[in-house]
Amino acid sequence: MKKDALIQCLIQYTEYQASGCNTLLEYLESRQYQVHYHCRDGYCGACRTELISGQVEYPKEPLAFVRRGEILPCCCRPTADLTIKAEPKK
Repeated sequence: MKKDALIQCLIQYTEYQASGCNTLLEYLESRQYQVHYHCRDGYCGACRTELISGQVEYPKEPLAFVRRGEILPCCCRPTADLTIKAEPKK
């Protein structure tokens, strides 16, 4: 993923709730954002994404290492409005 291709993406919590998506990754895919992933369960960390603002919860604690300021969209859900760095699909 090229750094210059990343943009700030605002996710409104109410829209996420209304979407019926189980994870943030599913929501991003439905909104035409590209997120690289492998496991979809928090094991590999391939989907690691920069969190600019907001909060998420992990219904099941991920095994992949997550640094401060990062999230794993494959296994988290927003608990408030979020701003993240994301790559639009081409």
